[in-house]
Amino acid sequence: MSNYLERVRSMTMSPDARGSGIVPALVTAVFGYSLMQTVVVPALGLLTRELGTTPTWSAWILSAFLLSSAVLTPLLGRMGDLYGRRRVMIGVLAANALGMAGAAAAQNVGQLIAARVVQGAALALVPLSMAILRETLPRERLPSAMGLVSGIVGAGAGAGLVVGGLLADHLSWRFLFVLGALLALISLAMVARWVPGGRPAAAGRLDLVGAALLGLSLVAVLLALTQGPSWGWTSAGVLGLFALGAVLVAVLIAVERVRRDPLIDVAELTDRPMLATHAAALVFGAGSYFFYLALPMFAQQEPGADGTGFGASITVAGLLMLPGMLAIIPAGLALGRISAALGSRWPLAGGFAIFAAGSALLALAHADYWQHLVFYGVVGAGSGLVMGALPKLISDIVPPARTGTANGINNIIRTVGGVVGSQLAAAVVATGGTGPVPGSAFTGLFWLAAAVAVLGVAISPFAVRRGAATVAAQPVSERA
Repeated sequence: MSNYLERVRSMTMSPDARGSGIVPALVTAVFGYSLMQTVVVPALGLLTRELGTTPTWSAWILSAFLLSSAVLTPLLGRMGDLYGRRRVMIGVLAANALGMAGAAAAQNVGQLIAARVVQGAALALVPLSMAILRETLPRERLPSAMGLVSGIVGAGAGAGLVVGGLLADHLSWRFLFVLGALLALISLAMVARWVPGGRPAAAGRLDLVGAALLGLSLVAVLLALTQGPSWGWTSAGVLGLFALGAVLVAVLIAVERVRRDPLIDVAELTDRPMLATHAAALVFGAGSYFFYLALPMFAQQEPGADGTGFGASITVAGLLMLPGMLAIIPAGLALGRISAALGSRWPLAGGFAIFAAGSALLALAHADYWQHLVFYGVVGAGSGLVMGALPKLISDIVPPARTGTANGINNIIRTVGGVVGSQLAAAVVATGGTGPVPGSAFTGLFWLAAAVAVLGVAISPFAVRRGAATVAAQPVSERA
């Protein structure tokens, strides 16, 4: 443990500022966001009962957070590039604390959903943190620091499932958001104390037209994905939303091509390494959500005729996922050494390969507690490498002035992948009908996760450009 703390502390020390708290401040801020991303999941049933609402409305407690994140993250990432990352991060943390306080005091589901919309801004903490790391840390420490912060995203999400279960089982649901408010305030104080102000990394004006078009297109697509199961995938509403999203994307591309300071650099998106990096994020998001749905469901299901399920409590179901989530952190910390020893392309490909191996092991054997603990730990180790490699690859591709924006878009693409993965997982689980989910459905879902990870392995070599370190200083549109 002391060795681990020493490594974390060493990454916070630039040559000019030994003992600084940059990395601990960013880790705390990102952990607070990631914890609150999932902490409400175990409490959804409780919230439905205590707020006197329906499962359809309580589902919006999650969906509103997701949609708000999708709309606000690219915009806030660009604001950080233009006006200073520390300044924007402090504003995001303050808004998050207010959103948490509003949720803790909510008297009905409408007020709670509105508070969750405000909380959605917190996803921007991830790309803002990556941009701050890039501008404050020496290059040799950057991969491990990015891997650590990325790993905290996964570890916090896993901890949220456990903490949410404990609070839902033993205390009021309001303590979920009291905890979130305290974490936001602590993070705010740490960022204000230790993160340097820095100068704006980019010049120009905020592209509000591009932000509006991007936000509306994301809302249309995500609404179609989340409402597809209840409305019907071939219904006029779902098809209309997909069509609207496609039209808005086409208009967005046309508008951004002619803007002097666009939110979306179209040349950047069509550049092969960047396109592959975004595709890897989409694939990873989908694969991760297979497990977020399947493992808690398997653990909490009472054993049926085929013996599938453990009949465990919410808390135990979360604890079964905890080793996998914690494995993300050391894997992320190893990113720097792996990149230095083997090259930039191997952490992403290796992470997907380990993810695939863990998924296959779960597909072959998942009838005992220890198999969930150990094999999902393998998945977690692979996840840590992937999550750390993505922002490092982006920093090798884009100039510093677009680090926050590009990471924000990558995070949103991973979120879209998560929505796709959750809907695919729900469809596979639904093949069992209205009774207990059969073991064959879980087996099929784990094999699907392995197949998706293999696709990630195939994509990975295209995410690296030779000589990336020398070309990242210029915009994609200016490269030969």
